[in-house]
Amino acid sequence: MNISVVIPLLNESDSLTELHDWIANVMQSNHFSYEILFIDDGSTDGSWETITSLSNKNPNVKGIRFLKNFGKSQALHAGFEKAKGDVVITMDADLQDNPDEIPELYNMIVKEGYDLVSGWKKKRFDSVISKNLPSKLFNWAARKTSGVKLHDFNCGLKSYNNKVVKNIDVNGEMHRYIPVLAKNAGFTKIGEKVVQHQARKYGETKFGMERFINGFLDLITIWFLSRFGKRPMHLFGALGVIMFAIGFGFALYLGIDKLFLNPTGRLITQRPQFYISLATMIIGTQFFVAGFLGEIILRSKQDKKRYLVKDELNL
Repeated sequence: MNISVVIPLLNESDSLTELHDWIANVMQSNHFSYEILFIDDGSTDGSWETITSLSNKNPNVKGIRFLKNFGKSQALHAGFEKAKGDVVITMDADLQDNPDEIPELYNMIVKEGYDLVSGWKKKRFDSVISKNLPSKLFNWAARKTSGVKLHDFNCGLKSYNNKVVKNIDVNGEMHRYIPVLAKNAGFTKIGEKVVQHQARKYGETKFGMERFINGFLDLITIWFLSRFGKRPMHLFGALGVIMFAIGFGFALYLGIDKLFLNPTGRLITQRPQFYISLATMIIGTQFFVAGFLGEIILRSKQDKKRYLVKDELNL
């Protein structure tokens, strides 16, 4: 199979038929064998009924319905697990991503050898204050932190070599950082393509300003996990050594000063250096303990299902 199109959605029933027809027309025009996987992330507006109807008409349409809303990352994870195409395309269900971009995204993977190609919505139709400016700040921080040189990390329109989606773990709200996850997994040929952005035709956006706050927090998380996720003792142990050394240095100074330099002076407990020494040695010990606990947890963790599937179609 040439292409799997993975589409996570939440309450997008108005746009699904139009999106399906558009994608099907592109696939047929380019003679691609394909599947469309709609991942219904707990919709309450009849989206699943629309997906079922489309599946009855087109056997290439497949569906997964979650028991409730688990989030976009979990929806993508479920779609990636089921995708069978040599190239996997992701896009949003709100018609803001243009299916006419699919052939070129496909060729960049197959003919040019990219592992992942991310769309760049260079010209946007979103609000400048609520989306454009925060998005630019977010993307700048992501570039500086991750080393992945993309202009638009959060663009839903991306193409992947099948090997990429089968070897990355998208969880929490890490869908924003799939290129970083791919890089950390060893897939380093990551490209970018300017894609057309279209104004939302139906409904309202499901994301508010809080997504940027969560995005920056997730950015810190992924930075930490990429550098120390497999060796937490390297971070916490180093911090513990530094803090303990500072505390021990103050304690040594106080001891020498009291015993040899100023034996008749103030009591050690009356000097502020004593409390600095005590606090830093305690903090250093705690960092060591945190590092050991992190190593223990890392070696004993068990993967747990992060979402519950209610129904599947054609899978």
